[in-house]
Amino acid sequence: MIERILEKQILAKINTNKAIILLGSRQVGKTTLLKSLFENSSETIWLNADEPDIQAIFANISSKRFEAIIGNKKMIVIDEAQRIPDIGLKMKLITDQLPSIQLIATGSSAFELSNKLNEPLTGRKWEFKMYPISFQEMVNHHGNEKEILKQLSDSYLYKDLLMMDQIKKPSALVKLLQALALQIGSQVSYHELAQICGLDGKTVEKYMMLLEQSYIIFRLASFSRNQRNELKKSRKVYFFDNGIRNALIANFEHIENRTDIGALWENYLVSERIKYLAYHQKWANNWYWRTTEQQEIDYLEEENGQLSAFEFKWNPKAKGSVPSSFRKTYPAATINRIHRENFETFLGVTGEIRK
Repeated sequence: MIERILEKQILAKINTNKAIILLGSRQVGKTTLLKSLFENSSETIWLNADEPDIQAIFANISSKRFEAIIGNKKMIVIDEAQRIPDIGLKMKLITDQLPSIQLIATGSSAFELSNKLNEPLTGRKWEFKMYPISFQEMVNHHGNEKEILKQLSDSYLYKDLLMMDQIKKPSALVKLLQALALQIGSQVSYHELAQICGLDGKTVEKYMMLLEQSYIIFRLASFSRNQRNELKKSRKVYFFDNGIRNALIANFEHIENRTDIGALWENYLVSERIKYLAYHQKWANNWYWRTTEQQEIDYLEEENGQLSAFEFKWNPKAKGSVPSSFRKTYPAATINRIHRENFETFLGVTGEIRK
């Protein structure tokens, strides 16, 4: 389903005189998606930038040398392009000097690749994001969920993040991830996290940014329209994949035995909603809402000026109500209660949300 959506979006940008960039974490399916589109094309050349010989090709590249390398090919795919030094300038060279060549690049680190591409390729690229697949999809495809999730969590941490120059204390990063895994759906304090991990607050914030740009976590800001009692600068942190979160804390208990079901349910709904909005190119702002009196709404969206509030409950019969102060302050907002019997609509299935 998601692959089909991205395929159509990518195909629509072919031969528009711009590079195509596909970002996403490792093993998310970027290469598989592109191969489904272009592998059988005799006009495509594939280069894996994880390989030293491919990196060497780009060391002193020129348009003439590149022309000789690709011959009569019309498309070049560079996998894991962030591995190539100064890749942005080299892609700019290809895009500007060889306009008949369609350039496509993938990257598993948005921080590394986006920073290298943003200035050189300004106005010269189309960028797409491929988010981590759902835990259940991964299990269905690979089989042993514990083994696969352990491999993926190690890959995220050690192959991409811990090799970055910005990571000075790898053991502290692991502690930070484990602390975040235990606080999903809760407000996080950089000061508190710094004490847990043995870091200063600025380093914690930098590591959080790297984790976010590597598609491991994302942050949700608090919503405020300058009401005196609304929290204005707080953050919640979520994982893009509950399975990776569970692997970090080594908890694979069945759902009926879990004490953190509420947090897992909220994490799942928010992360899958973010993915749904991105893939369907729906432009909406996202927040949560909380007051100094601890009144809270799990998730807010604003699209085309319309504010929507969502409360998440695993149990359809669980009691809960939207704070009266929110209703009074934002009377035009729609109120929705999402539980396990109506969540499909919230995540993109046609139909009205059943209360």
